[in-house]
Amino acid sequence: MMLILLVEDNRDLAATVLDYLELQGFDCDYAHRGDHAFQLLQDNTYDAMVLDIMMPGLDGITLCEKIRAQGNNAPIIMLTARDTLEDKLSGFEAGADDYLVKPFDLPELAARLKALSKRKSHSSTTLTVADLEAHLENHQVCRAGQQIDLSPACWKLLIALMQASPRVMSRQELENVLWKDSPPDSEALKSHMYTLRKLVDKPFDKALIHTLRGVGVALRDE
Repeated sequence: MMLILLVEDNRDLAATVLDYLELQGFDCDYAHRGDHAFQLLQDNTYDAMVLDIMMPGLDGITLCEKIRAQGNNAPIIMLTARDTLEDKLSGFEAGADDYLVKPFDLPELAARLKALSKRKSHSSTTLTVADLEAHLENHQVCRAGQQIDLSPACWKLLIALMQASPRVMSRQELENVLWKDSPPDSEALKSHMYTLRKLVDKPFDKALIHTLRGVGVALRDE
């Protein structure tokens, strides 16, 4: 059974959507504010999310960016009342996978959720950047055919960087990956990144992990 998070400030619309999705066999959680949804995401793993763009507390675009910054790659469908290219581009740039304009047909929403979930389940089991591969199902990492053993912290950092690639991740984003909003001290992240570079880059001819001073870290083939 798919677990869906619906984030929508219109409670009447939300009730209609929730009733329909549950009749279709989905299990659903609901938040009427973006900040409430972000809290739910700290304690639950969702198969897909449906986010309204215009919400109090934390709008859908910002919420989507925060979700992706934490390395969460679950499918996201954005909802909006405005059918403009600018809105769509903003959603996709934030990390959304699909887009529905209100009013929408409930069977279409259910069909898109199922299609996105199937697509993600097949495509996200292995991440690849250049000759580096991370297999999510068994937590195995290899580069140029050589297996690399990582600590849990280094694994989390590597997956976040690979999922964001080639985008630069800020220090705060990387700290959120490991400790959410309570990083221990300024040296802890530096220590983990040093270890990750030592394992992923040092034995090989080309570095994939790049630090942009004052901006953050990116994993990409340059």
